[in-house]
Amino acid sequence: MVMHVTLPDDTELTVPAHATGRDVAETIGPGLAKAALGTVVNGALSDLMSEVPDGAHVRILTKRDDEWIDLARHTLAHVMAQAVREMLVEEGYPPEAAKLAIGPVIEHGFYYDMDLPRPLSADDLPALEERMRAIVKADLGLRTYVLPREEALARYEAAGDPYKTELIRDLPDDEPIRFYEQGGEAGFTDLCRGPHVPSTGAIPPHFKLTSVAGAYWRGDESRPMLQRVYGVAFATADALEHHLWQVEEARKRDHRRLGQDLELFRLDEEVGPGLPLWLPRGAVMVEEIEALAKEMERKGGYRRVRSPHLSKEDLFLKSGHLPYYEDAMYPAMELDDVRYFVKPMNCPFHHKIYDARPRSYRELPLRLAEYGTCYRYEDSGALMGLMRVRSMQMNDAHVYCTEAQFEEEFLAVIDLYKAYFELFGIETYEMRLSKHAEAGLGKKYVDEPELWLRTEAMVRKVLTEHDVPFVEAEDEAAFYGPKIDVQITSAIGREFTLATNQVDFAQPARFGLTYAAEDGTLKQPLCLHRAPLSTHERLIGFLIEHYAGDFPLWLAPEQVRIVPIADRHLGYADDVRAALEAVDLRAEVDARSERMNAKIRDAELLKVPYVVVVGDAEEAAGEVSFRSRREPDGKGVALDAFVEHLREARDARASEIAPIA
Repeated sequence: MVMHVTLPDDTELTVPAHATGRDVAETIGPGLAKAALGTVVNGALSDLMSEVPDGAHVRILTKRDDEWIDLARHTLAHVMAQAVREMLVEEGYPPEAAKLAIGPVIEHGFYYDMDLPRPLSADDLPALEERMRAIVKADLGLRTYVLPREEALARYEAAGDPYKTELIRDLPDDEPIRFYEQGGEAGFTDLCRGPHVPSTGAIPPHFKLTSVAGAYWRGDESRPMLQRVYGVAFATADALEHHLWQVEEARKRDHRRLGQDLELFRLDEEVGPGLPLWLPRGAVMVEEIEALAKEMERKGGYRRVRSPHLSKEDLFLKSGHLPYYEDAMYPAMELDDVRYFVKPMNCPFHHKIYDARPRSYRELPLRLAEYGTCYRYEDSGALMGLMRVRSMQMNDAHVYCTEAQFEEEFLAVIDLYKAYFELFGIETYEMRLSKHAEAGLGKKYVDEPELWLRTEAMVRKVLTEHDVPFVEAEDEAAFYGPKIDVQITSAIGREFTLATNQVDFAQPARFGLTYAAEDGTLKQPLCLHRAPLSTHERLIGFLIEHYAGDFPLWLAPEQVRIVPIADRHLGYADDVRAALEAVDLRAEVDARSERMNAKIRDAELLKVPYVVVVGDAEEAAGEVSFRSRREPDGKGVALDAFVEHLREARDARASEIAPIA
């Protein structure tokens, strides 16, 4: 009995029936079989131990391929679990005392959730890692096999393991109950779908255990708390070193710590979780970003509107948000037998503004923009500094247009994204076309299957025809239409979802929005929801980490700190401040009775871009001397020239500043 598989060059290969990935590699040639580490079968990652279906497209993976490292990461999760169990047995615990839950691959590494007889700590990680390296060095071979459901259940029930037992019971009846064994029957065996490398010796030495954390079983706060051990692994030493640098840099740049150190914002439990307070320095950044958006939107033909913070229930029923979105909204408040909700988004209000009077095709596209404050009841476990909050100011706008105008308007939003990204030095980003899922129609998504397919095709066509790179994501759309989400990457490689551009085919109909067409008939406009700068909260959280708190001059909360050498120079220091403030530069005089070096150090801790020092010489000549985070230090610079130099850099919103002439 034989079967056939197709190779990447479209060659058809004859192999024995029930051939594994290893059999395919050996049929191709002994050299490839020796180098093989895994397979990609019909586009999915697989391993050499698993059978290949008849007619499959098969690609053999070696160390030249990027995908193989995920096989090693998955096997490392098993190696770590084996090391934990061995350590506990040496400490006198029985093997079944360590109950294993799940150990998946994650970005850059792996983790394993375990129910253990004693708590692990960071102090245990070096010894565990040493054990793992011994298991890797032992080059234990892996094999996979399938057991009948009842036999598999009996194995874990006998061991008193509730986690694997629950996993098996939850598997579909037609899914094989698969196990992976490393090192033979006396080694380590785990319930697992795979895939894995063929032996532990194939695992590269470039891995590290990074932390221990708590994790509820299946993410449910009512279930047992397990111990989760995280690790990272890479194909090369350089990649591991770079990742560890990024992690350390991310710790230093954590916007929650820097936000406190730089006196930007505060989260206070008496106010409420996820409800940030903007301190004066942070409020300056909010206002600068809002001024930037208003300037860009004015150039783009947007018109500004304002709407209230709450509305009657009827508005959100009409928009469809209550049926689809109520779990993310604050509970209703009731007054005079009427239920009110604080707004989670601006769009229903903008639809009402559009509908304030009859509209003509001559008015379209109509672009309505607002920095409205919205409130969403995010799960407490999801809150994270400014990145996930419950009170947010959205850089929001809605574009009402005809279908003929759709392409131009959609691209104009994309171009606006790109202009912002260039300004902030964001070089890496990905456009994600988020689509509906058929199974969610009527539940998660508006039940209009033809409109879904049509609008998704419209978006895809625009992106494709204008060479805008994008990827597609299933089951991530808004309830009213497809959207583009933009994943951006910060200077240290952290990814954020920042901007969005959404197509809405549902709400204009719900609100009865129309315009008088050129032929006099009433037609329904398309609506684009766009937020290229997300919210003030998320954007500033991102920028804190992106710039490590060292903001460009135009965005810095305090642009110039003036340090008089002695009290007799306070008058001239005030003159310097007045000259800077006359052109709307933000400057402060440090009049404290501290030593000059201490004042300079304090300004540097707050990352003030320019520290001006004035003494007898500067006052006599009408000059300044300065230290700068943006250009070489200057000495004896004419005050007027200095002020003009900073004004020009501020107005240009320059990230780099040429030395003053």
